[in-house]
Amino acid sequence: MTGIVPRPRRFHQVDVFTREPLKGNPLAVVHDAEGLSDEQMAAFARWTNLSETTFLLPPSADAAAQADYRVRIFTPGGELPFAGHPTLGSGWAWLAAGGQPRQAGMVVQECGVGLVRVRQGGPDARGRLAFAAPPLRRSGPLDAALLARIGAALGLAPGDVLQHQWVDNGPGWCAVMLRSAAQVLALRPDMAQLRDIKLGVVAAQPAGAETQFEVRAFVPGLGVPEDPVTGSLNAGLAQWLIGAGLAPESYVAAQGAALGRAGRVHVQRQGQDIWIGGDVVACVSGEVRL
Repeated sequence: MTGIVPRPRRFHQVDVFTREPLKGNPLAVVHDAEGLSDEQMAAFARWTNLSETTFLLPPSADAAAQADYRVRIFTPGGELPFAGHPTLGSGWAWLAAGGQPRQAGMVVQECGVGLVRVRQGGPDARGRLAFAAPPLRRSGPLDAALLARIGAALGLAPGDVLQHQWVDNGPGWCAVMLRSAAQVLALRPDMAQLRDIKLGVVAAQPAGAETQFEVRAFVPGLGVPEDPVTGSLNAGLAQWLIGAGLAPESYVAAQGAALGRAGRVHVQRQGQDIWIGGDVVACVSGEVRL
């Protein structure tokens, strides 16, 4: 059988929210993705079977004067308008491939929610990338029916949920705060009951712990029963928790322990912005032919 041989495209697989490979959330990044169809992108994301796979493209005509690149973000179950660990991992990969931002120290990414700023370095960041949390699309408390469904899916007793809130910045996140980090780590959700709910669960760590909060993220409707470390959720959580006085203006959240990971999400409020930072390490580099 003969046919057209696909051209090679540069490829990275990186680990995000960790300095130690295999302890964060992996991301596949396809560079120079012009010419790939929606179907090809979705098929490759299903094939990698990672939480997300991204495709880097030139900015659209409307954003060409501001954005450094455009990214499309796919899970095994579909496309997302925004996600956090793909933002940091894509920014890292774009820079590693020789990308030069228009503004020194600040990469501007175009994605489905608009323009997202990704800064390089910063105070005490040791070169860490951080993105500015995009505005919430939905906030406010959860309704009683949704809260009851979440409680049943998580096996919670009445009174276990201390606080609850919509923290949707694109993917559709809602969140509940439980009594302890140990309770968060002990959860064994019924994924069939959660179905299409995009759920974040958070609780404060005990005094003296290395981090201030423990976080878990469940998104079975997107083909990802539990996401190892989640930038978009942590961005929404930070806006909620800091805004409500439930968290300090600078803290570190742990995520991924239930999956054998050790993700660290660095949160810092500066002026009107909340920055979500994470380290990125390369695990695989090469090329793909799609």
